[in-house]
Amino acid sequence: MQPIIECVPNFSEGADLAIIKQITDQVETVEGVRLLNVDPGKATNRTVVTFVGHPEAVIAAAFLAIKKAGELIDMSKHKGEHPRMGATDVCPLIPIAGISMEETAKYAQRLAKRVGEELQIPVYLYEAAQPDKTRSNLSVIRAGEYEGFFKKIKQTEWKPDFGPAEFDAKRGGTVIGARDFLVAYNVNLNTTSTRRANAIAFDVREAGRNVEENGVKVNKPGTLKSVKAIGWYIEEYGVAQISMNLTNINVTPVHIAFDEVCKKADARGIRVTGSELVGLVPLNAMLDAGKYFLKKQKRSTGVSEKELIKIAVKSMGLDELGPFKPEERIIEYMLRNKADSKLVNMSLSDFADETASESPAPGGGSISAYVGALGVSLATMVANLSSHKKGWDDRWEEFSNWADKGEQLKNELVKLVDADTKAFNQIMLAFSLPKSTDEEKAARTKAIQEATKFAIEIPFKVMQASHNSMEVIKAMADIGNPNSVSDAGVGALCARSAVMGAFMNVRINAAGYTNKEYVNDILHRGREIENKTIALEAEILKIVDGKIGH
Repeated sequence: MQPIIECVPNFSEGADLAIIKQITDQVETVEGVRLLNVDPGKATNRTVVTFVGHPEAVIAAAFLAIKKAGELIDMSKHKGEHPRMGATDVCPLIPIAGISMEETAKYAQRLAKRVGEELQIPVYLYEAAQPDKTRSNLSVIRAGEYEGFFKKIKQTEWKPDFGPAEFDAKRGGTVIGARDFLVAYNVNLNTTSTRRANAIAFDVREAGRNVEENGVKVNKPGTLKSVKAIGWYIEEYGVAQISMNLTNINVTPVHIAFDEVCKKADARGIRVTGSELVGLVPLNAMLDAGKYFLKKQKRSTGVSEKELIKIAVKSMGLDELGPFKPEERIIEYMLRNKADSKLVNMSLSDFADETASESPAPGGGSISAYVGALGVSLATMVANLSSHKKGWDDRWEEFSNWADKGEQLKNELVKLVDADTKAFNQIMLAFSLPKSTDEEKAARTKAIQEATKFAIEIPFKVMQASHNSMEVIKAMADIGNPNSVSDAGVGALCARSAVMGAFMNVRINAAGYTNKEYVNDILHRGREIENKTIALEAEILKIVDGKIGH
């Protein structure tokens, strides 16, 4: 897997969009880097920028951005609500795929060394990139902020890791490191009081607050682990906020942080009115939130990604201060290659037209995958209807679980629609390779065999997923809402057709694969799946016919 890291530098400018654009333009000059998000804040006078790419390209882009920020931003004139100590205040690198935290930390150290030596900016390492754990915490490094930096930098224990131990009045200092994915999240309150907001922040943040017990100061931890929080007033919106960094959303997810702030605010007579995400958020964070709030309502969680995200946005008021656009705020959506989902993004009529055209793809494999997706979608619909059926309230969770299974299988089959066409195109590409020399012939033959194996595996996955969907379909025919039993029956017909159609594609592609041991094995397994599916279809149709009764 190609290594991918994310870089999320925070620049101390949130009002002048021209300055921000000059900085982000530098990022976009580097090949292999994709700028995902630019999130300026006027009140904080700070912009969070997010870009991803190969590590070498990312640190090259980060260096250029840090250099340009130092040229354009004058820290001696900077005012803002957010703690800061430099023009590029902090620049974390985050491992995304194909790379370890240890490797990412080494890239952060390389970047820090270059910034310190070539730009002569004082640089501190933090989190995983900092070998000295007594100075790895960002808030500790930044304590005193820009105003206190000219004294702090002269202290032996605060000598920069790289760059001069001299106060840079214009550019300040920079903190560069490697960390896990962090979610910056603010909760809006119906108060203008920073003191009240801070009290709530101390209630929830892991560090808590210092209290006096029997004349001795002791620390009283907050209720949320892996959460840093402060309260502040945002003049731009006229409200106070709890500003949080969720440093491990596996420990404290966004929705739990939101609910806990609601609880603590309510105890202090304050109401939460909404919230905002700063920068990007992982897809699972939004899906988990959607499911969490649906479960609180005793509603089925087996609904589409789109619906789960909508529930999350509305439940946490993520659109209170501005529109929340999933395609611009969810990291997986930003990284999507549109070419990988060309077919499924078509309208029904366009998909039919494309299938009917003289182009050989999409063919039977893609259609089988789509028919399978429709079959399990019908069963999922029955599960959702049953979960919400009047008088069946005590069974909502049972049907919700079935709907979840159906939704997962539907998503898998939908992805296989485009995957099958991609597999066919790879075979066509392999056959078009040159074959003038013995080396070219050997390379061409190898490419054809690899593409052929891929073209066997994709429809076989369609067979497996469609067969697995029969469990959901049968359950819904048997125990689901009786008014929808015919829908379960049609789902069974679709799943059977998907299995048989996909197996035809497995067989025809297997004819061109030279590894006969592999071919015999997959054909044997395919026949077993086909036979079991046909038998299940007969069982389901018997149930359906018995319930319809005509």
